[in-house]
Amino acid sequence: MTFTTMRAAVLETHGGPFRVTPIARPEPGPGQVLVRIAASGVNPLDTKIRAGTAAHAQHPLPAILGIDLAGTVAAVGSGVDGLRLGDEVYGMTGGVGGHQGSLADYAAVDARLLARKPSNLSMREAAALPLVVITAWEGLVDRAHVAPGQKVLIQGGGGGVGHVAVQIARAFGAEVYATDGAGKKALIESLGAVAIDFRAQSVEDHVAQHTGGEGYDLVYDTNGGPVLDASFRAIRRFGHVVSSLGWGTHALAPLSFKAGSYSGVFTLLPLLTGVGLAHHGEILTEAARLIEDGELRPILDPRRFSLDEVADAHAAIEGGHATGKIVVDIAD
Repeated sequence: MTFTTMRAAVLETHGGPFRVTPIARPEPGPGQVLVRIAASGVNPLDTKIRAGTAAHAQHPLPAILGIDLAGTVAAVGSGVDGLRLGDEVYGMTGGVGGHQGSLADYAAVDARLLARKPSNLSMREAAALPLVVITAWEGLVDRAHVAPGQKVLIQGGGGGVGHVAVQIARAFGAEVYATDGAGKKALIESLGAVAIDFRAQSVEDHVAQHTGGEGYDLVYDTNGGPVLDASFRAIRRFGHVVSSLGWGTHALAPLSFKAGSYSGVFTLLPLLTGVGLAHHGEILTEAARLIEDGELRPILDPRRFSLDEVADAHAAIEGGHATGKIVVDIAD
């Protein structure tokens, strides 16, 4: 029997090198499509999975990493509705929970995870978005029901999830503020939010300045630890705190004394459990409308990395040198 092959970057040991090698190309099963991958988005989580330090994101070895992709439908399995051969798609489709990732020429993925690529984005731009868009959307829209006129604070507004959360909150009509270092001020302001230098202003100071001391209606924390504790102090009475990184030991009294509520976001849950897959595709479809309307755009690091240079892409993230989302070019 002969097999059609593809190139893939295979990780054989945690913390080890990637081995780019030919392997058998998958075929789409029922409910799946085969995607010819053009670009693979790289997230900090990918580097933690590679290192074996993400206990919440297990991926058995040997493995192909890469959570996000953009590409073209190359084959359609049985029972798939809504996607056809040649459709350009994007999605958060694997690289965790035993699902093949996007650091390969092709991937057979559950069609429910995919949405049509926004027409005004390149493949590289689209590949940068799925995980961060879904994470921001689940917190702001699904959990906290962001609404027009609310004062919303994004903690870490210049980061991967943060810069998308700023734009989604503004698209839903909120008045948006965002904390980060002084170096992210220009970026945050370019996205239409008020920048707050967390090193220069205390929580109490910026709450007084921007909310008259009442606090924000909604705070989205992307950092965890002491930043989540600061978020509990930053909300108004009956406010809502959402976190996508709830690590740490926290005192809930500051939240409780304001009769506030807390929601956690765990974006990997559908990939790890098989429950809720279709909602990820739905979120990306809604986000594509915002993108095509000019209300949401990704910020990309200008450097280019090939499949043979995946380790360099990971090093750029681990070294803190990225100036936007890192993307690996897969297609020639």
